[in-house]
Amino acid sequence: MRTEILRLIQEVVPHDSLEQAHQEFAIQWINSGAGLFRLEKPSTPSPHLVSYFVVIDTSASKILLVEHRTACLWLPPGGHVEAEEHPRATVERECVEELGVEASFLFQEPIFITVTETGGFTPGHVDISLWFVLTGDSSKTFDFDRQEFLSVHWFDFSEIPYADTDPHMRRFMDKLHIAIADRVAA
Repeated sequence: MRTEILRLIQEVVPHDSLEQAHQEFAIQWINSGAGLFRLEKPSTPSPHLVSYFVVIDTSASKILLVEHRTACLWLPPGGHVEAEEHPRATVERECVEELGVEASFLFQEPIFITVTETGGFTPGHVDISLWFVLTGDSSKTFDFDRQEFLSVHWFDFSEIPYADTDPHMRRFMDKLHIAIADRVAA
C-alpha cells in the first residue's frame, strides 16, 4: 500500500509552490519508512494520512461542509486512512459512516494534497491529507454523524467561511475551479 499511496501523491499536479512543498514533504515522509496510518487516537503517529472528500454540486455551485465538533471548524468530511487501506476506500467508508450515502467520485484520484497542523479540542498533530472530490445534490439532506458533526451545510462557492475552515480551502477551491474547467473542456 505504501507504493500505491506514493503513486497517488506523486501524480497530484501541484497548483502552487506551497502544494509542491507539501507534496515533496509527503514523498520524503513515505520514503523514510515512517508509519503512515494513525494507530492511536488522537495523533499517534504524527504525521499520519487523512482522506478528505469534498462534496460539490456543480450545477448549483455549492460545496458541502460539516461543522466538526472537535476541530471547531467547517470542514470537508473525511477521515483517517486505516492501516493498509487505500485512501479512496477511506472515502467510500467515511462517506457512508459520516453522511449516510455512497460516494460518487467526480475525479477518481485526489486532486490536492496538504500538510496541516491540526488544532481544536485535541492536541495538535500533523495530517497529510489527500483531497478527493465527490458529486452531490444540494437539494437533498444527509443523515449525518451527529457524534462527530454539529451540523452540515451547503455553502455557495461565493460564501465559503474561509476564516472558519481548513487553512488550505481557498487554494483548494482555486484548483477545483481549474480542474472542473479542464474536465468540461476535455
